Amino acid sequence: MTQKSTISEYTELEFLNFIKSIINPPDNVSDQELDAQIMVFKALSEHPNGSDLIYWPEAGGLDTPEEILRIIKEWRAANGKPGFKPE
Repeated sequence: MTQKSTISEYTELEFLNFIKSIINPPDNVSDQELDAQIMVFKALSEHPNGSDLIYWPEAGGLDTPEEILRIIKEWRAANGKPGFKPE
């Protein structure tokens, strides 16, 4: 996936796939590469919980890629942040 600099450059599906690549990385991804992806996730989402959305969700069931995407989308809308690129 090509690295993009803002969340509004991603469609929801592209960002969902990005989240999935962090949660279930390919075997050939190094720890350093995964750490870099996590930093990009935090910067793009701008959510105050950052990577905790993935690794330490507030409640059970909120750790699926789809729920993480929903939480980010709702938080961004509630805080006047730009959304995703249309499909």
